Amino acid sequence: MSLAVERPTTIMYDTILVPTDGSTGAHAAAQHALALADAFDSRLQFLSVVNAANEDGLVGLDSIAERRTVLDEEAADALETLEALAAETDVAYETTIEHGTVHETILDIADRDADLVAMGTHGRTGLQRVLIGSVTERVGRTSDVPVFTTRREPATDAGYGDVLIPTDGSDAATAAVEHGLAIADRYDGTVHALSVVDLNSLAGSYDVGPGISTVIDAWSDDCERAVATVADAAEERGIDVVTEVVQGTPYRAITDYVDAAGIDLVTMGTHGRTGIERYLVGSVTERVVRTSDVPVLTTRDV
Repeated sequence: MSLAVERPTTIMYDTILVPTDGSTGAHAAAQHALALADAFDSRLQFLSVVNAANEDGLVGLDSIAERRTVLDEEAADALETLEALAAETDVAYETTIEHGTVHETILDIADRDADLVAMGTHGRTGLQRVLIGSVTERVGRTSDVPVFTTRREPATDAGYGDVLIPTDGSDAATAAVEHGLAIADRYDGTVHALSVVDLNSLAGSYDVGPGISTVIDAWSDDCERAVATVADAAEERGIDVVTEVVQGTPYRAITDYVDAAGIDLVTMGTHGRTGIERYLVGSVTERVVRTSDVPVLTTRDV
């Protein structure tokens, strides 16, 4: 893991919550959380939630107490794996077993105690790498705390030296900017500010004709201003910055840029809506979270 660079930042992750179900995704998220904790001098809180609804699935056990004992033991085993990881570092950590509905318990604890939640996706192939309705997706949609998701473990010598911040200049996009700057700053990295003129949206909203070029030019100007705002903020902090405005489908443009520029982390805003649909199924953010080969940190405008 590359060494982080100590510089002042307005973003601090004093406590990073790492829920685990013993899966490889949770293990990967814990490794990333340890790297961030080392950079930000954070404390990790490893959490395993025993879902009482799973008790009925334990056949062959006569009593509820026996079923709960088995589930508690499984939760403890999942935590022990992460404890072993943390014990190899200087990062402070604690472990907790809670009982309840998994995503609700994670949200409750995050809201009380955490500055960041780190979670693994299911790591499936194809578009549905995170299932609709999964715990990770529910937490990502509804959390007031930023959520860091990943499906892969970090490489041994990896850091977050190239951070992509997609932006359209909206409040939701702007909410993620400071997180991207803070992490790039800690790793003496480069911020990549990307804005996309959504041609598909234009095609569905305007009659194709001579006037479309005027609309595209105006939208391009808005995108240029959006990336310039990020660039100004990066330059004020002494962070290297690259800006780019492209035309295309936002989700595809973001994933293509990740591959082409060797991005290590994407920080994105959700739609900032209230209620359960803080980002819409099928939205740019939701699609990137599901399919990204690199970690994605999402946050919303609150």
